[in-house]
Amino acid sequence: MGFLTPSVNRRWNEFTGLLWMALALLGVLSLGTFSPTDPSLNTATGAETVRNWVGVVGTYTADLLYQLFGACAFLFPISLAALGWWRFRSRGVRNRSARVSGAALFLLSLMAALALIPYPIRLYDLFPLGGVVGILIADGLRRGLNGPGAAILLTITSLASLYLLTTFSVERASAWLQERFGQRFRQRIQWLARLQLRLAAWKQARAARSQSKIPVRASLPATSISVVQPPSVSVGAMPELVKSKPVEAAILVVPPIQAPPLATRSGHRRPVARSEGHYKLPSTSLLHPPIAVPANSEDEFKRLAMLLTAKCEEFDVRGSVTQINPGPVVTTYEFKPEAGVKYNRITNLVEDLCLALEAESILIERIPGKSTVGIEVPNAHRETIVLREILESESFTSARSPLTIALGKEINGRIRVADLASMPHLLIAGSTGSGKSVSMNSLILSILFKATPEEVKVIMVDPKRLELGLYEGIPHLVTPIITDPKIAANALRNAVREMERRLKLLAERGVRNIEQYNRLFEQKEKESLNLFEAPSEHAPLPYIVIFIDELADLMMVDSHNVETSITRLAQMARAVGIHLVLATQRPSVDVITGLIKANFPARISFRVATKVDSRTILDSNGSEALLGKGDMLYSPPGSGRLVRVHGALVTESEIAQVVEFWRAQATPSYSEEFLLPPAGEEPEDEEEWTGERDEMFQEAVRVVLEMGKASTSILQRRLRLGYGRAARLLDIMEKDGIIGPPDGSKPREVLKRPDWIEEFERSQTEA
Repeated sequence: MGFLTPSVNRRWNEFTGLLWMALALLGVLSLGTFSPTDPSLNTATGAETVRNWVGVVGTYTADLLYQLFGACAFLFPISLAALGWWRFRSRGVRNRSARVSGAALFLLSLMAALALIPYPIRLYDLFPLGGVVGILIADGLRRGLNGPGAAILLTITSLASLYLLTTFSVERASAWLQERFGQRFRQRIQWLARLQLRLAAWKQARAARSQSKIPVRASLPATSISVVQPPSVSVGAMPELVKSKPVEAAILVVPPIQAPPLATRSGHRRPVARSEGHYKLPSTSLLHPPIAVPANSEDEFKRLAMLLTAKCEEFDVRGSVTQINPGPVVTTYEFKPEAGVKYNRITNLVEDLCLALEAESILIERIPGKSTVGIEVPNAHRETIVLREILESESFTSARSPLTIALGKEINGRIRVADLASMPHLLIAGSTGSGKSVSMNSLILSILFKATPEEVKVIMVDPKRLELGLYEGIPHLVTPIITDPKIAANALRNAVREMERRLKLLAERGVRNIEQYNRLFEQKEKESLNLFEAPSEHAPLPYIVIFIDELADLMMVDSHNVETSITRLAQMARAVGIHLVLATQRPSVDVITGLIKANFPARISFRVATKVDSRTILDSNGSEALLGKGDMLYSPPGSGRLVRVHGALVTESEIAQVVEFWRAQATPSYSEEFLLPPAGEEPEDEEEWTGERDEMFQEAVRVVLEMGKASTSILQRRLRLGYGRAARLLDIMEKDGIIGPPDGSKPREVLKRPDWIEEFERSQTEA
């Protein structure tokens, strides 16, 4: 049927497949409802009714099959039904000749084995159990090999026929056994190695204790015994997959990563602030180890590649899958289109490919440096990436910056880390449940594992009061966790003031950035520095990282001051070591304004609701097709291409253990003045206002009670006040419980009765 079009050819396959399955059903009914009293090849009867459900044709057919093949007669309609089903789904039988030969050999072996049974068993008391064909084969084997030899030969031929009939592979079976039990074997070997090292250390310690009884001069220094630690073995090493000939899978195997000892890490760091305090960095043993997941089948990869190619051909997009790159969460199929096929025709097939592959979502992206298109399909078994695996990687441990942050794994399994100091600020967006808050926690823990409180200070703003409260009490904090948006605006304005102070310090020293400034004090005596104290001659500066978990709440309360402060910090704070990490679940233009967006080249987008939100945060589509649960698109600074990264999972129990580790070492030294409005920055008004109570306060309260509503415009119009003074009067009324909080553009609700002002004036007079 090569002359038929693909759609007509598919309908023809469906028709023939249904026909074969119908014939198979009739065959099963014929065999199942056979009755010896019905007329057949060996039975003559005068009965007018036939009990067989398929009538006389069914009776003769069943009689012939039972006589020839015995109990194996049912295998014929079953095989016909399987062929019909494959035909209906337009799927050909791979290795047809081998499978047909295997099926025939299995049928003959089974019939001969049934005929070798010494007990005379007959179907319906008429037909031999192995049929006439089985009896002929069994008799020939008995004459040549006797009974035991014939049984052994039939067992071997049955196994060989099953090997031809199925996709079983000895090589794949050995790989499966190695994958299933090899890890346990390696763990036993490592346990024995650790036990041997412990025994050696115990013997060495006992020998040292026995030698300590010998008198030794007091002037001799004490000898320290160094215990050799066993080499660390990466749990997340991926086993090599067997490469296939038609679709060659190039799989990146991450080598085992050994973290350098803690004693050598500080020697590779950038110059940072230090003091006389001695802090210990937490161990990664506080975090959960990697979670083992079942390996994805290579046959499944090949099947999806064939299905993907066939689906593209249905829409006249011809090409082939040249390479398969399995990853921890998604697999990239490199599709090479034929000449004349446009790229946008492939990208327009996203929804159709999702239906064909039964995938949640699919991303299609051009692969740089190749003439192929990457089609990213979710894996059936997705790996859970844990933070410990990232922190123990060579990429993280060898990084010099104390602001190294762990992002996760790329789609090919490569670990991705970044340096916040070089970004220098990060903007994060994502809908609820997409993994945004978990990613924020992984960024914070990365800094807690990499830097001491002398090196990095942290300011956390959590208007939702849900996400960052776990970190209360760590010594890295400059202030308590900020939950009030107004206080957060004050903190941002004070951060601008701190930035300006540091810029003056750098200018006085004639250096360009905080690294050069701190390098001046490497060989000098170090002392701690309060952010608002006068700088000492020997005072390195710590980095400051400001985490804001929900930017939208701040923009709703005080958008002008918040946007101005964030913009100034984003433009000028990199050199002095102040960095911002902003997160929001509402990536709209009124939250991520043009000024903020222009000064944040490094951005991360988790799954969002619409393409508009994706373009708002990344200037590109794609975020709406992510999988959620930490799946992100990362736009690195200075690069125009997006990188898909799968974020690391962090649990609350892990956060609690790390926080408790730091709390046990020191308590935070808060700078409370950081939460107050900066001195000299209060807005001035036309009228002078001093003291806690304005002379117009009672008149303003009277106006509000008479009107039954409160707003700045009412006070400005009735009392001829400026906006700033009217707003301050409303704030005092809200603090005293006279009016309610602001409700958008609506007037505030009045909480007191109209005659309350008279009672208040009477009490003031009596006082």
